[in-house]
Amino acid sequence: MWVSSRVAVMVMVLVMVKNGNTASVVTPKTKGSTTKEESGGFVWRHHNNDEVEGVLRDVSERCKDVTRLYALSEPSVRNVPLWVLELSDNPGQHELLEPDFKYVANMHGNEVLGRELLLGLADYLCEGWLAGNQDIHTLLQSTRIHLLPSLNPDGWQLSTDTGGRDYLAGRANNNSVDLNRDFPDLDRVLYSNEARHTHYNNNHLMYQLKRLDHQPQPETLAVMKWIMNTPFVLSANFHGGDLVANYPFDASRSGKPREYAHSPDDDTFRHLAEVYADNHPRMSDAKRPPCTLGDHSFGPDGGVTNGAAWYSVRGGMQDFNYLSSNALEVTLEVGCDKYPPASTLKGEWADNKDALMEYMWQVHTGVKGVVRDSITGQSIPNTLLHTKNITRINDTHVRDDHINHDVTSVHDGDYFRLLTPGEYEVTATSDGYLPLTHTVTVTNPQHTEATRRDFDLTPIPPTTIFEKRRGKQAAAAAAEEAAEVAERQEGLDYHYPSLDISPPAALDEVPLEEALLGRLRGGYGRFRY
Repeated sequence: MWVSSRVAVMVMVLVMVKNGNTASVVTPKTKGSTTKEESGGFVWRHHNNDEVEGVLRDVSERCKDVTRLYALSEPSVRNVPLWVLELSDNPGQHELLEPDFKYVANMHGNEVLGRELLLGLADYLCEGWLAGNQDIHTLLQSTRIHLLPSLNPDGWQLSTDTGGRDYLAGRANNNSVDLNRDFPDLDRVLYSNEARHTHYNNNHLMYQLKRLDHQPQPETLAVMKWIMNTPFVLSANFHGGDLVANYPFDASRSGKPREYAHSPDDDTFRHLAEVYADNHPRMSDAKRPPCTLGDHSFGPDGGVTNGAAWYSVRGGMQDFNYLSSNALEVTLEVGCDKYPPASTLKGEWADNKDALMEYMWQVHTGVKGVVRDSITGQSIPNTLLHTKNITRINDTHVRDDHINHDVTSVHDGDYFRLLTPGEYEVTATSDGYLPLTHTVTVTNPQHTEATRRDFDLTPIPPTTIFEKRRGKQAAAAAAEEAAEVAERQEGLDYHYPSLDISPPAALDEVPLEEALLGRLRGGYGRFRY
C-alpha cells in the first residue's frame, strides 16, 4: 500500500500514549503471579511468564525510589504484557545529559538464558542500591536503565511446554514469525543511499520508506515504537546457541550469505563487543572448543564477530536500532545451550555479571553535551551531530575519516555520541543556525561520565533585500541553464533509471490494518524523540 513517504514512515512507530510514552500504565498484579521468591530472595531457576512479572514487581516494590515497572504498548499475540523494569534515580523521564540504556532478552522464545540473567540483574541492582554499593549508586544516578526480560513470552511457553530441548520449537512468536527477521529492512535503504553517494542520508532512515513489505508482528511493533520514542544511546539483546558478541551490520551489502559488512561505527561496535567478551571468562578464551563439533569457535577471534561475516540477516533488531534511532546495539550469544538446566543458571550469572555491568558503563563513553541557541539559551532538539576522526597516527599523519552516521540531539537539546579514544571534530548543524565545529579529545576513563562539549549555535541573520535580489537572479540563471541543457538533450533515447528504495515488486505488499493507520495520526515533529 502506497502512502506519502513522511506519513508511511510512521505507520508502525508514531503511536504514543500520553506524555510521549510508548508504554502502558502498570496494571494491578496478574492473578497467580508471585511477589517474591519462596525463600524470600531471588532464586536461580526458570521463571514462567507470571513469575517474570512477579519478580519485576517484587524488585520494584523493594526499590520503589529508583524503579518503574511498565509494559510496552502492545502485548504478545497471546496477550501477555511485555514488561520492562526501569532503574534510575529519577525513574519515568529522560533527564538532561543522562543517557538511556536497554537490555532485551528472550527474543527467540527457546533461547532463555538472557531472560533469567535480566531478572537476576534487576535483583542485583536493587540489592546493591539498598546496600549502598557505590558503583551501582553512581550508575543509577547517571543512567536510565531499561530491562525487558522477555520479548517473546509466547515462544517461551511453547518451548517450555515441549521440553525446552527442541532447536526450533518456540523460536518464533505465536504466529510462527521469527521476530529477528520482522523489522523493516533499513540496511537496504542505507546501502541504496551509499550506491547513490548520498552519505548524508545515514541516520533515522524510517522517514525514507515509502511503504512496508509486511505488517510487523505486535511484539515487533511494540519494540519499534519503544526504540523510536525513547532516546536510547546503547543497547544489547540476548540470544543463545553460541558464545560470541555479534556487532553490525547483520546484513551483507552484496547479498552474499557471508561477508564482512562494515558500519560507519565499526571501531566503536567492535570495542563494545570486546568489552562484553573480555569480561566473560569463556567468551574470548582462544582455547575453548566450538559449541558444535566441526563448527567455528569464536574464541580465537576474541569472542566477537561481525554479524554478516557470520551469516547475513535481514530485518534484524540490531541494525534497526542503529539505522532508525541514535542507539547502538550488539547481539550477545551467551551460551551453547539454548535452554540450559536450571542447575546451571547461578554459574551462568557468575560468568556474565561483570560483563553485564561493564557493558552498561559503555553508555558513558565518547562525548555528550547540550545544543542551545546562543542568544536565547533555548535548547535545540533534532540538531544533527556529524563526527570526523582526526586522531594522530604518527608524527606525520593524522586520520581524516568522516564517520558517516550522524546522531541527533533529543528533547532538551542534549546529545550523546559513543566513540573510542582519540581526537575528533564534531559539527552541529540545525535549520536556521550557522554550523559550528568543536574539536574534542575522547579518553574514556573507566566508570566516569562522557567528555562534555556543548554547542551554542548562532541564528542565521534575516535575509536582506539585496541578498533576496541576488537569490532571485541566481535562481533565474539556473532555470535558464537547465532549460538549455534539456533542449540539448532532447531527442536522446536513453534515460537514466530512477533508483527506488522501495521493496522490489516481487515482494508482496501487505496492507496495514485500518486501525493501525488510524492510530498513525500525529506529526513528524514527534518522530525523532
